[in-house]
Parts: sequence; structure tokens; C-alpha cells
Amino acid sequence: MSTEDSHTRSLSLTAEPASPPDVAADGTWLACIACGETFAPFETIRYTCDSCDGLLEVRYADLPTFDDFSGRGVWRYAEALPLDVDVTIQEGDTPLYRVPRLEADLGVESLRIKHEGMNPTGSFKDRGMTVGVAVAAELGVDRLACASTGNTSAALAAYGSRGGMETLVLLPAGKVAAGKIAQASLHGARILEVDGNFDHCLDIVQELATRGEAYLLNSLNPFRLEGQKTIGLEILEGFRDDYGAWPDRIVLPVGNAGNTSALYKAFRELVQAGELEPEDVPKLTGVQAEGAAPMVEAIEKGADAVRRWDEVETRATAIRIGNPVNAPKALPGIRETGGTAISVSDEQITAAQRDLAEEGIGVEPASAASVAGLRALRERGVVDDAERVACLTTGHLLKDPDAAAAAGREPEPVPADTEGVLTVLTGDK
Repeated sequence: MSTEDSHTRSLSLTAEPASPPDVAADGTWLACIACGETFAPFETIRYTCDSCDGLLEVRYADLPTFDDFSGRGVWRYAEALPLDVDVTIQEGDTPLYRVPRLEADLGVESLRIKHEGMNPTGSFKDRGMTVGVAVAAELGVDRLACASTGNTSAALAAYGSRGGMETLVLLPAGKVAAGKIAQASLHGARILEVDGNFDHCLDIVQELATRGEAYLLNSLNPFRLEGQKTIGLEILEGFRDDYGAWPDRIVLPVGNAGNTSALYKAFRELVQAGELEPEDVPKLTGVQAEGAAPMVEAIEKGADAVRRWDEVETRATAIRIGNPVNAPKALPGIRETGGTAISVSDEQITAAQRDLAEEGIGVEPASAASVAGLRALRERGVVDDAERVACLTTGHLLKDPDAAAAAGREPEPVPADTEGVLTVLTGDK
């Protein structure tokens, strides 16, 4: 069997549940999605396959059902995670907002906004870090590191600090919103500003990890995605409870493609557990900015891999990434679920940011890409009016206050008296 055939089979919605190998007496193991090699999860530090350098996934002998989940937050889903709760700041349980005006404007049957900006550090990254840092503690490491466009660094710093570990973050100089740098700084991370883009930062962090200088907690780390898959579980439960039906489509921003990969893994596991029929799996639909759209390019060309974009630019800084490391997991996720990918302009992203703000939902620019993408897909006739849709928004408005201020209204100067204020309000001169 070719590597491509093996890869396709292992990530198929209809693949048979994997049989546990001898290395996983505890019922959890790591498997390479390219060659199928398996490894015990905690015997040593590894991020990719020893044999072929392919991406790894966490696999389970016993897949839980919805009845196995109880409690609150990410760790409500402990039965679907590789270890028990360790380092937590009460992440998860984020709102699934109704947006009636936006729903009517876009003309779909139902639209909900899953606002991950309501996590402790203001982004979805907290879900991955609570699991990733717990694994780091299990492995006995003492220095954590990541490359970041901002949100990863904030989450790593907070959870690393909570776990009593040293944290190191590499950021592209001049390309990260000040609010995110402030978070990482206050939580005690050592911040290195690299003269390059995010992908250069990740190259360096991977080399540091290979040399044993730090434990890498970017989404190349398979344990990170285990925490992020709980987003999909919460969305499904929310639609089931509110509508008695699953969503038809989930639209989400794409940077490194970790969430796309994680949600697809959650849905595959539910199918294998008999909790979800393959035809009921939501269509995973990725949205990128026009200036950083390698995943969209690959989907449109029918390519098996993405082409690295060496030059990327967008005001949606959280998705300003030209080489999404999780593409080998995400591309099958989009295709197997019948989804698609689309790019949108910065102007469309800002307009969607304003649309969400009018519903009382404040998000950073990258988050609004999901709504901008849904609007573009409606205009093209790709999404029909009978669909139930969830849009994922990944980070809070205050992550990038400068962008929010630029998208909002300008303050108006007024005299220091009531009559002067009333004159401005009534438009009298």
C-alpha cells in the first residue's frame, strides 16, 4: 500500500476502529497517519513519526459515547482525552450564541456563533494547552516553547505558569498584536522577537525541540489537538439540545489548520463509536485571508499537499501563516465531510467583524473570517438556505484592540457641558 493510500484510509470517516497495538497496554497510543507506525504515548518525547516523519495522532482502544461525558469544560470530556485533568484554568464551555439578525441577513435556516474568545486567555488555544501542558508534566519536562502569531503564546504562558514551568515564545517581530504580547509578558514568558514570519519562528522552535532544548507545544504536537477537538463536541451537543439535530456545516478560520484537524478527529471518533452516522458529520469549511491562503489553493487545485507561501500578509494576524503544518490532517477532513475552503479579503473580514459586533459579539479579525467566508459562500450558492450552520470565532476582540478601534467608530470631541453635548447629538451647528 502506498503512503498516500495508507494516509487516506487511516483518516477516512468510514475506517474501521483501530485495534490497539502491543505498545499501548493502557488503551492509548500514538499512530502515524502516513505509515501507520505506532508508539506508546508517554515513553519518550516525540512530535512526528520516527520512521517517516509523518504527523502523529492520539488513538484510543475504547471510544466514549455522549453518555460518558459529565461535568464542565474541556475536562468534561476526559474519557475522550489521553490523561486525567492536571493543569486547568476552567477552559471550555464557551457560548454558542444565537444571532437572529445576522441569521436572517445570511438567509440560512439557523446560524450559531461558537465564541472561543470566552476562554480564560481569550482564545481557543486554552483547550489545547490544558491537555498539552498536562502531558508535558507527565513527561517531566521543565521548559515549554512555541512559535506564535499571538494567541498560542498567551495560552502557553498562562498554562505554563500555572504548571510551574518555564515558557519560551518566538514571535515574528512587528507582526503580533500588542494585546497578545502583553498577555505572554505578564504571565512570565521569555519572549524572543524573530526577524522573520511565523513559519520561520516555527522552523526554529522545531529545531530547538529536536535538540531537546524545549518541549514544543504548537499544534504539530498531537496532544494539543486532543484538547481542541472538544470544540466540536460542544458544538454538536449544543445543536442537539437546541434543535434536536446536528449542524450541517461548521465554518472556521484556518491558520495552521489545527482546529480543522481536531474537529474532524472528534467526528471520526464519534462515527467509530456509533454515536454519529457518516452522513450526519458536519461539512468542515475552512476560511483563509486572501494574503495567506495555501489551504484554499490546495483545495481548489485538488492537491494532496499545500504549497508553502513564503510571503503572507493580512490584518487577520492570527491566521497570517503560509505553511499550515496540520494540512495532511485537515485536507482529508474538508474533503471527507463534503466541505470546502474559501479565501476572503481583509475588507470582507472587517465587515464581518462589524456584523458580529452589531450582535454584541466582539472578536478579533481572524475570528470574523468564518462569517465573512459564510457570506461569500452564500453569494456563490455553495451554502443553501436550508442549512444549519455554526461559525467558529477563535479569539476575543481585546486580543487586537487596535484593529477593533480601526473597524469601529471614531470618538467625537465635545465641550465640557451638557448643552454642547446635546448640540453634537442633534447635529446643530
